[in-house]
Amino acid sequence: MAIRGDIEETKGQEEEVTELSAGLKQKLATFQDMKLGVIMHWGLYAEAGIVESWQLSEEDTWARKEPWREDLSTLREDYWGLSQQFNPVKFDPADWAKKCRAAGFKYLLFTTKHHDGFNLYDTALSDYKITAPELPFASNPQSDILKATFDAFRSEDMTVGAYYSKADWHSPYYWVPGQHAVGRQASYEVSQDPEMWERFVQFVHGQLHEIMSDYGKIDILWLDAGWVGPDSGEDLRMGEIAENLRLLQKDLIMVDRTIGGAYENYVTPERAVPDIPPNKVWESNIPLANNWGYVPDDTYKSLKQIIHLLVQVVAKGGNLILGVGPKPDGSLPLEAEKLMAGLGQWLSLNGEGIYGTRMVSSDNVSNWLLTQKADAIYAFALLEDQDYPLVIDLRELGIDLAQVRQVDLLATGVSLLQQKDQPVYLIPAGVEQDALGIRIKLS
Repeated sequence: MAIRGDIEETKGQEEEVTELSAGLKQKLATFQDMKLGVIMHWGLYAEAGIVESWQLSEEDTWARKEPWREDLSTLREDYWGLSQQFNPVKFDPADWAKKCRAAGFKYLLFTTKHHDGFNLYDTALSDYKITAPELPFASNPQSDILKATFDAFRSEDMTVGAYYSKADWHSPYYWVPGQHAVGRQASYEVSQDPEMWERFVQFVHGQLHEIMSDYGKIDILWLDAGWVGPDSGEDLRMGEIAENLRLLQKDLIMVDRTIGGAYENYVTPERAVPDIPPNKVWESNIPLANNWGYVPDDTYKSLKQIIHLLVQVVAKGGNLILGVGPKPDGSLPLEAEKLMAGLGQWLSLNGEGIYGTRMVSSDNVSNWLLTQKADAIYAFALLEDQDYPLVIDLRELGIDLAQVRQVDLLATGVSLLQQKDQPVYLIPAGVEQDALGIRIKLS
């Protein structure tokens, strides 16, 4: 994390936005119930096997510690030329969706395009797209990757959202041919060339209109490239976007991430569990590996780490979205599939204490992480090998003993309640898990 330069400061975490429609408030509450999602970064960077498309930006030297090409001009030319060989013949979105559902994911965010501008959907506003007739995958029945993916995930009863980069380094209206694009931003000063900027604004508005018009029901628009915004002078007129898109997708959740304000309906701390829970609805976004997109020989987190992150996030009232980067042939990395299968197995036993819950208290000081529903409190211990036997003292959790009617292990249903008003319970070894859940039913 320390060597990545793309992690932007999350703004707006202390905001309390109250001017939301009743429908949007309800949709955000449903979003909070889902708790766990998957975000898939996929594109030409998988073909190159590099850290997404960041090496294209001259100022982002952190991404070129092991440059794909030594010369930046050659790198850019060769990278954009990868469209000619990107041919994911093993792309099977139905298989993706089944495995993601089995893993316990409730929603998907999928890349329409990253900063490199390569579109994974059939846009009419750019020829730089997976469906371009001259490209190898164009003849595939599922060449409109976004459509095929959304259809497959909806078939598994999963909510879908669109990831879209507000920047577009391939667009002639953002990085103008013949101009020297130094960093992430437009190759020109917006104030010096407002006509060119207006062309780009209309391009972005048009693409978002396409996505929200032509791809079925979409609940979330997740906008990346936080340097594009009013503060930097690159104003896309987000108010117009929100008004127009919500005519197409009622009560669309908009996430103009790292910007703050009315169009960041939930905040997205990246690669972190915040020490203090944000006031707004929130979602930690963390990849299963070191990188969002596929990189050969990447280092993956352990199943224990993933489960602990999930419990920590949910106990603080947030959602967790985990990053999975498909391989260039369209298959999922074996390491990711193994982690997903293990996560799904744990959730099949403990999901009751995760899904549909809310935070108990931000000042809980016990060693147990707590979640709650109307009639129960759930306590989780993040286990290490040496942690058994465990002791749980309900008094330390601030629970009124007179209200307790049942205490049992989530994974097995084995009752721990031996006599009424008993405050302390000994939990022996026997349920070998990375995080052990206790259900405390209340009267």
